[in-house]
Amino acid sequence: MLAGACAVAVALTLLVHGWRADLPAALLLAVAGVLLATEDLASHRLPNAVLAPTAVALALLLVVASLATGEWDALLRAVLAAVASGVGYLLLALLRPAGLGMGDVKLGALLGAWLGWLGWGAAVLGVLAGFVLGGVAGLVLLLAGRATRTTAIAFGPWMLLGAAVAGGVTVRLGPVLGM
Repeated sequence: MLAGACAVAVALTLLVHGWRADLPAALLLAVAGVLLATEDLASHRLPNAVLAPTAVALALLLVVASLATGEWDALLRAVLAAVASGVGYLLLALLRPAGLGMGDVKLGALLGAWLGWLGWGAAVLGVLAGFVLGGVAGLVLLLAGRATRTTAIAFGPWMLLGAAVAGGVTVRLGPVLGM
């Protein structure tokens, strides 16, 4: 089942993203995203054993994409967005430790790097979409009686889905929307 989900994520990424210099980075995040979402849903943990190598590989792939395209400003923006996103999630985790864990903070920085590579609009949209999607999911669970106000809900999958939506919108509609 996990292999099938990874295959679907790869196929969707290829379909939406198309052939670009940053396609290997998008594919990496598609597969790592499936692994991370699955683990977070099962255990409410985002393991460093997946996050750390994904972060290193993403950084290397974005450097290669910069070498291929000359888009060094995109690489700098990726670094700045990773820091901004990571610090933002860290502040939220410190303010409400029961709400976000350090895995969410690290994932936020990782996704911030990818979305920052795509543009500031993508970075903002990705973070907002993750919170909106997670909020809607929580509301649905509450209304269905499957959760209470104190039920812990894995946030990583919603962060990942928000990033995927923002990436797809940016790649496909960004030039039209001026993103």
